[in-house]
Amino acid sequence: MSKTKVNFAYCDGLISDFEKVIEHPIVGTSTVYYTGVDLGTACVVLAVLDENYEPVAGAYRYADVVRDGMVVDYIGAVKIVKEMKQELEEKLGTELIYAAAAIPPGTDANDSGAVKNVVQAAGFELTNLLDEPTAANAVLKIENGAVVDIGGGTTGISILKDGQVVYVEDEPTGGTHFSLVISGAYRMPFAEAERYKRDARNHQELLPVLKPVIEKVSSIISQHIKGYNVEEISLVGGTCCLDGIEKVIEKKIGVFTHKPQNPMFVTPLGIALSCTQEILG
Repeated sequence: MSKTKVNFAYCDGLISDFEKVIEHPIVGTSTVYYTGVDLGTACVVLAVLDENYEPVAGAYRYADVVRDGMVVDYIGAVKIVKEMKQELEEKLGTELIYAAAAIPPGTDANDSGAVKNVVQAAGFELTNLLDEPTAANAVLKIENGAVVDIGGGTTGISILKDGQVVYVEDEPTGGTHFSLVISGAYRMPFAEAERYKRDARNHQELLPVLKPVIEKVSSIISQHIKGYNVEEISLVGGTCCLDGIEKVIEKKIGVFTHKPQNPMFVTPLGIALSCTQEILG
């Protein structure tokens, strides 16, 4: 078995366990819990791990509090995270204290303070703040290659060599642009286009419609991996749930491209794995 398949086996197993505890939280005797807070453009996800960094609970909610990787509704973001925190605390019968969060690469100067404030205002002690593709690699464990996080508003690229991040960048193209194309092509409201896109039963029909914007994302990736010996691309982020997106990107770039099951949960789980008990200053 190749190392890549071994990595994805771990990743897919972790995601499968997380999906189960979203429906049926594990109430146990863990002495500490670690929470990953993923403030996405289209969806907010909370992933809770126990003292052994195993999934015990989780929740997600579609929201419009972040755009292009930037918090645009601070009050709304705090309210959602606080409500989800309280919901999970009730299910687990304990207080969730420690949390980590992530931001799109290259946006730390603009938005890291807002994300930090949202997490803290929701009642967490923030212990880590990292870029999204790096967080995703805590789950993927890619040694050499590129992790591409296609979220709702942006595409983040992280290039790794010998397990170390050597380059990160973020570009404003993502799932929102996919929904805009669907909205125009089908003459439906944006919110309806978002729901239509999420339904896997529509993916085969949507792939040809979305091919131009997928190729735009491919061009962004190609531009940023130029000059690096990238032999494989791993896709994460909610937008990558679109069936067949990896095939279009691979054909356009000419680099082996693949994705784990349910790419939407890779980054929040990676954020949770990066959480500690050391409060961020």
